[in-house]
Amino acid sequence: MVKITKKVWEQELQFTDGAVGSIGERVGKYAVLYFYPRANTPGCTNESKDFSEQYEAFLAADCEVFGVSMDGLKKQQNFKNKYDMPFELVADVDEVLCQAFDVIKEKNMYGKTFMGIVRSTFVVDSNGQVLHEWRQVKVPGHVDEVLTVVKEL
Repeated sequence: MVKITKKVWEQELQFTDGAVGSIGERVGKYAVLYFYPRANTPGCTNESKDFSEQYEAFLAADCEVFGVSMDGLKKQQNFKNKYDMPFELVADVDEVLCQAFDVIKEKNMYGKTFMGIVRSTFVVDSNGQVLHEWRQVKVPGHVDEVLTVVKEL
């Protein structure tokens, strides 16, 4: 299980609303952080749409949602606006969250290896304690599973 340090929890990050701040400042009782490889790719788009559709249910469970990738702020903002996402995306260009949650792994595509985000989701509490994690996520049905876990907390 991942352990998030106070430094990571309070680290200044870029959000798609233009603000700079920490995840810790924006969490109510719980938060879902879902890490995705690249904005505007099919799997990432479907996952983000699924979280958008269930966003009110997450809020009703006192849980904020954040999407995180290593894409730059402008790309993240365009992605959010294109699909009218009701939650914030984080432009983790310095890989602070990605490294802390250990989601960057060696990947292989078309015979080339590279380092990239492995689709992963984490439920954390207001102190940054990881309560549940999913790694190597398959998109279909995933958001419903995350919501079930959050509702049981």
